[in-house]
Amino acid sequence: MIRAQQELLQALGDALADLAPEQTPPAVFESPKQAAHGDLAITVAMQLAKPLRRNPRELAQALIDALHRQPAVQRWVDSLEIAGPGFINLRLKAAAKQQVVGEVLAAGEAFGRQPATAERVMVEFVSANPTGPLHVGHGRQAALGDALCRLFASQGAQVTREFYYNDAGVQIATLATSTQARIRGLNPGEPGWPDNAYNGEYIADIAADFLAKKTVKADDREFTASGDPEDLDGIRQFAVAYLRHEQDLDLQAFGVRFDNYFLESSLYTSGRVEATVERLVAAGKTYEDGGALWLRSTDYGDDKDRVMRKSDGGYTYFVPDVAYHVAKWERGFHKVINVQGGDHHGTIARVRAGLQAAGVGIPAGYPDYLLHKMVTVMKGGEEVKISKRAGSYVTLRDLIDWTGRDAVRFFLISRKADTEFVFDVDLALKKSDENPVFYVQYAHARIQSVVAQWRESGGDVAALAGADLSLLAAPTEAALMLRLAAFPGMLAAAAADLAPHDVAFYLRDLAGAFHSYYAAERFLGEDAALTRARLALLAATAQVLRNGLAMLGVGAPDKM
Repeated sequence: MIRAQQELLQALGDALADLAPEQTPPAVFESPKQAAHGDLAITVAMQLAKPLRRNPRELAQALIDALHRQPAVQRWVDSLEIAGPGFINLRLKAAAKQQVVGEVLAAGEAFGRQPATAERVMVEFVSANPTGPLHVGHGRQAALGDALCRLFASQGAQVTREFYYNDAGVQIATLATSTQARIRGLNPGEPGWPDNAYNGEYIADIAADFLAKKTVKADDREFTASGDPEDLDGIRQFAVAYLRHEQDLDLQAFGVRFDNYFLESSLYTSGRVEATVERLVAAGKTYEDGGALWLRSTDYGDDKDRVMRKSDGGYTYFVPDVAYHVAKWERGFHKVINVQGGDHHGTIARVRAGLQAAGVGIPAGYPDYLLHKMVTVMKGGEEVKISKRAGSYVTLRDLIDWTGRDAVRFFLISRKADTEFVFDVDLALKKSDENPVFYVQYAHARIQSVVAQWRESGGDVAALAGADLSLLAAPTEAALMLRLAAFPGMLAAAAADLAPHDVAFYLRDLAGAFHSYYAAERFLGEDAALTRARLALLAATAQVLRNGLAMLGVGAPDKM
């Protein structure tokens, strides 16, 4: 069906070129809102009606007449009908739908993937300062960012995963003094305990290992403790390495990896921050007022100008962000996506303004952002707010330990990033249709069970490639094949729209189409040819379920 759709798109483009050579819009098919209306919909007649000064239904009829002259339409289309104010509903021949089964089986894991391109994409996500365990918000970032990376890779892009953090700011200084207090035998709340200190039990663990002169190794750093309670800089470096190692363990448990780690402090030590400020000053995009240096960010759509350098000489937090993104651009990443919490919304306009004002060729709208809202965790009907390990919030490790990696990943991607999400631990553990990840994984396991029974009765999986697919004529089979055919387009759209939740939505729909098929038809019957055809459809469905779940970093179990 993928080939049939491609040929039909070309036919639609040719028909539009004949019908409206001066106003030719792109050839696009849409999905009808109701299956009864057809397999594909064409809405272009309503778009062209005004510029062509023609009645949309008359224009739709003229388009239908032009389409009927196209060989691909004659080959693959059963009927074209006008509906409403000028919609065209297209019904495919059975052979067009059946074609997708062979396409999936032939492509296997590559079904839905596009050939490699020269496009380089950077996705920056998680980017947690090493001051404590990763919380559920970091988990949502990890799930979203990793899925985006997989989506872009599926479209042929060369993807780099980057983790950005600071090892020398105010928070890190607080981490060092908190650890030093624990080394000296102090506990939270006791006299001498530092103000604004970190109170989680993990601080005591860091202190104990520091005193034991242990060596800690993270993906991007390694440090050996001196064991000296007065070695505050050594305590800082050890604590950072210790917590980076802990973050690595959490991310490994979540199945997330990074290609590069970038230190915020390096922007200062390398002179990038100063160079960026000098560049903005030289471009005439700054001014001084009240002893502070301001960026004329209103020239680029911001609601007010922003302070860059405060009267005390320190830089505001968006300045290193500008320098960092200039570095991304200069490293050759002209498509960049930042996955961040919704609290970063206010910084987008000023960072983009600074980047345009820098005069290095960065366009408006760079970088792209995928912002997510908060996650509320419910367990036993009550909100969970405190982790024993962290002391003040629920950690990513807590969720993984309670429900498993697959459930956490699927759940955290199953809603649009800009909507608040309630993670119901009890629901994630249910083995019922209410649990979306169970519902999808169970579809795959069900198929594998049927295939296993067929093998035990002497069936040969290799024979499925030669199955007579014309026998797949049931309505539930047609619906399932249409869902399979939608997979490549869904992946492309999800990548373009930064919408990994679309994959989760699609998988639930595909699983639903399969479960309906399973309830309606018998697979292992006496008709050997029909059995092979239906097993081929099941095998193709299992393959697409695996491919889709892989985009989310979720497994496809054979048994449940």
